[in-house]
Amino acid sequence: MSMGWHRWRSFKLSNDKAFAEKLHDVVGLYVSPPAHAIVLSVDEKSQIQALDRTQPGLPLKKGRAGTMTYDYKRHGTTTLFAALNILDGSVIGRNMQRHRHQEFIRFLNAIEAELPKDKAVHVILDNYATHKQPKVRAWLARHPRWTFHFVPTSCSWLNAVEGFFAKLTRRRLKYGVFHSVVDLQATINRFVREHNQEPKPFIWRADPDEIIAAVKRGHQALESIQ
Repeated sequence: MSMGWHRWRSFKLSNDKAFAEKLHDVVGLYVSPPAHAIVLSVDEKSQIQALDRTQPGLPLKKGRAGTMTYDYKRHGTTTLFAALNILDGSVIGRNMQRHRHQEFIRFLNAIEAELPKDKAVHVILDNYATHKQPKVRAWLARHPRWTFHFVPTSCSWLNAVEGFFAKLTRRRLKYGVFHSVVDLQATINRFVREHNQEPKPFIWRADPDEIIAAVKRGHQALESIQ
C-alpha cells in the first residue's frame, strides 16, 4: 500500500516565549467568555483579487467535470475586515481598499457603533503590526471597555475568524468570476448577509495542554536535526 510519500503538509512552530500564557488566555475566552461581555475574533483577509476568466467555463454535467480557463484578467483587489462574534457566530464585515492602521481604526469605529453600549468588548487579534500601531493604541485608550488579546506569533489558526475566511474562499472566491472590484465586494457582502441569517456559536474543542505538548515535541524534533 502506498504511504503517500509524495504528500506533504506545511507547518510553522511558534517561537513566542509567552506561547502557553497567550494560548490559555485566548482559549479561555472561547470556552468561558466573561459575563456581560462580547468576545470578537477579528482579522483582515487582504488583497482579495477580482479575477475574471478570459473565457466562460463549462458547467458540471454527467460524465464531465466542470471546467474553467487557467488564465484570467485581474480587475483589482479588496480587503475584507471581519469580526466574528464568538457567542452567536454573527459576523460584522467591511470591504476596504487597503489594510493600513487607518482602515483598521475605521473598522473598529464601525464595530463600536453596532455593539450594545453596556457591555465590555474582548477582541482576539493576531500580531500584525497594524493592530499594534500607536494610533490604534491611542484609540484603545479612548475606549476603555475594549481589551485586545493577541494570539501567539505564527498562530493565526487560533483566531476563530479564520474559519469564516476559509468558508468564504471555498464557497465564493475560489471558483468565482468577478468583472470588477464592485462585483467582488457585492459577492462578499452577500455571503456575510447569508451567513448572518443562520449563524452558529463558535465552539472550541481542542485541549490547550495537548497543543502545548505538541509544540514542545515539534521544537525538540527540530533541535534534534539541527
